[in-house]
Amino acid sequence: MSFPKSFMWGGATAANQCEGAYNKDGKGLSTADVMTSSKYGHPREVTQTIDETKHYPSHHGVNHYERYEEDIKLFAEMGFECYRMSIAWSRIFPNGDDAEPNEAGLKFYDNIFDLCLKYNIEPIVTLSHFETPLGLQKYGSWLSREVVDYFMNYCETVFQRYQGKVKYWITFNEINVMSTKPWMAGGIQEDTEQARMTAAYHQFLASAKAVQLAHDMSGAYQVGMMYNGHIAYPASPDPADVTRTTQFMHQMLFYADVQCRGYYPNYKIKEFERNNITLPIEEGDLDELRAGTVDFISFSYYLSHVVGEDTPLKFVGLNGVKTGYKNPTLDTSDWGWSIDPSGLRYILNLLYDRYQLPLMIVENGLGAVDKVEEDGSVHDAYRIEYLKKHLIELEKAIEIDGVPVLAYAMWGPFDIISASTGEMKKRYGFIYVDVDDDGNGTYNRYKKDSFYWYQKVIETNGASLKFE
Repeated sequence: MSFPKSFMWGGATAANQCEGAYNKDGKGLSTADVMTSSKYGHPREVTQTIDETKHYPSHHGVNHYERYEEDIKLFAEMGFECYRMSIAWSRIFPNGDDAEPNEAGLKFYDNIFDLCLKYNIEPIVTLSHFETPLGLQKYGSWLSREVVDYFMNYCETVFQRYQGKVKYWITFNEINVMSTKPWMAGGIQEDTEQARMTAAYHQFLASAKAVQLAHDMSGAYQVGMMYNGHIAYPASPDPADVTRTTQFMHQMLFYADVQCRGYYPNYKIKEFERNNITLPIEEGDLDELRAGTVDFISFSYYLSHVVGEDTPLKFVGLNGVKTGYKNPTLDTSDWGWSIDPSGLRYILNLLYDRYQLPLMIVENGLGAVDKVEEDGSVHDAYRIEYLKKHLIELEKAIEIDGVPVLAYAMWGPFDIISASTGEMKKRYGFIYVDVDDDGNGTYNRYKKDSFYWYQKVIETNGASLKFE
């Protein structure tokens, strides 16, 4: 077993889940900074302003802002060839609509990129990863067309600043989360289908404009979209279950349809007509969408779903999606997510067959409760087993099915705050971070068993997988 020589191995994080320093060096508040943790069984709450009696996990993250040199050095020790990360928009433009960028924020990411390049790690940079500047609420956030212009100002600033340092850009993280968690996706408080589709339209337009701007500024730039990798199987061979599964997938895949093909699919247009949904289309917009299709598809993959005739098409619950069915053939994680390695091969084929664009896996991993031994070691054989099985299915997709995959970036290489719950105890990393759900701890880093396992996988370009 081996992977293409050009294949990039690495890891992935998000600024709001790891950096902390939410108000340092001129950074403004983002939508993530007013989301509480979900401790004690309560869902994450959006408070709009900071309530000193509540806990906001993004405020401390895992102190990556202060310890990025240590973290990236550990990535280099593992052998990382790529690092998928995000820029905090409100670290560059504190209110989102500022006339001038914050130099301290720009310099911070200069330092990150310079260090990555020192270690021959290719940055893959997400422009908007679940943290729209809170200052843009006065316009209605992504419900407003004005925000498209502010996003473009941000894009122009970072595209210009980081020429020669960044090649791969991703416009919006898991853009289809607009249909499941609109506050996270775009700071949208009005949870109606009309609001979600208006905000999504403006993000499509912004993404298309950003793609064109990047191509105009540098022939080296490659710009991709990012899909929250929901896939579903029919609950039975009953044709009604198969039809319902197709409808379920349409709710997710239409986001990729627009960004990869440059137009809204007929099934979505018909749905809008039935539900009286209108889009704020202005002259020239449809040309922009067609001209701004992406260069590659990136996606996350954690779990698969089962859908039947009785599945409600309202996306709620765990991970934003609750279908009412469980797959009896699959095990689940500590948080109830199905563990389906074969689904990774399935979604790779699904996306490539549908769009014929190169792919990147920019999130995949197992959230679990880790135990630290007295000597500081963490024996996470369950994480190794999870990743090993997924990587074997990835290799099959490349070698047997011929799917062009550029990179695999595991989520997240050091323990970070969980986006879905705001917890620290839901750990993904190869590197243990000593901090609890309340932000208490030394923040020191410790290598887990999986650190050395992944180091070997990268060193052998995947060949070590077959000997285990």
